[in-house]
Amino acid sequence: MNEGRQNRIRSVRGDIAFAFVVAIGLYIAWLIHDVLFIVYVSGLFAVVLMPVVNGLRHIQIGNWKPSRAIAILLLFLIVGGLTALFFGIALPPVASDLNQFARELPVRGPQLLLRAQQLPLVRHLDLSSLSAKLQDIASASASYLLISIRTGAGKLFDILTGVILTVYFMLEGEAAYAWFLSFFPANQRVRLDLVLSRAEVRMGKWLLGQGSLMLILGLVSTITFLFLKVRYAYALGVLMGVFNLVPIVGALISVSIALIVAAIDSWGHALGVLIVYLVYAQLENSILTPRIMKSSVGLSGLAVLIALLLGASLAGVAGALVSVPTAVLVGELLDEYLVKPKVIATDSAEVETVSIL
Repeated sequence: MNEGRQNRIRSVRGDIAFAFVVAIGLYIAWLIHDVLFIVYVSGLFAVVLMPVVNGLRHIQIGNWKPSRAIAILLLFLIVGGLTALFFGIALPPVASDLNQFARELPVRGPQLLLRAQQLPLVRHLDLSSLSAKLQDIASASASYLLISIRTGAGKLFDILTGVILTVYFMLEGEAAYAWFLSFFPANQRVRLDLVLSRAEVRMGKWLLGQGSLMLILGLVSTITFLFLKVRYAYALGVLMGVFNLVPIVGALISVSIALIVAAIDSWGHALGVLIVYLVYAQLENSILTPRIMKSSVGLSGLAVLIALLLGASLAGVAGALVSVPTAVLVGELLDEYLVKPKVIATDSAEVETVSIL
């Protein structure tokens, strides 16, 4: 009797101690959540980039095949070469467009407001005060730009840290992965390993698919802006492609900017941009996205939208950037461990299990 009571007391004490340890762990995690986020993003990008590294390792020249370190070095050389090509060829017209846009904004901004007053919906609105304030906003843009650059410079260290961590994850990821699996019972490791392997394949396909969509939209946008003689065509084209990295939200922001810039010159230009984008959106949603993304990643539009909202609310732009691959990982874990199979009775009175997802 006394022995059972002592066992219960020890069990209660153990539960209380465990609760305190968990609470302290969560508090420490909250204190260093910025560092943990960098580690998570670095690991995620390492997982996403590993299919590219493995593809480079299949290159064979005679009897020589690159090792993992050489493949990672080749990947960074390719990315660095493309970046240098962009800065050497594509950036000068983009910088020229942005410089011209900054010079003409104080003049063309009020002109756009005057044109907007001619529209039936806003004809009776008083936009004179907004036009006057536009001059103040334009004059304050330089100081705001300096503040933004100073803030961005503070984030440069985090970006460099993330790049270094990504390289280390790609080099030593297998050892870290095995160490992570060692925390689970031996009979559960194989199942978890299979789930994470499926998620890794889907996340790798997400990067390739998203990169293809970014390139296609950037090229289509640049050609459209040049054909319609929209100002700052190169800058807007690059902006459309880069912002497409964040699904749905990025496209809405970039299209809104393009419409405003086109409307400064002509409502016809703005209408042309809108028509082209609507046609492209239909083409992307009906053909490109199903073939490039849905067949590989397998996420519904609702799941992508919810993931974007959660990621943006938790970590801003960076959270939105990694929201889709994170949703892939979470979806695989939920499908394996929490989603219950749906039981369907067949005509032969047999029972068949079908996954809900």
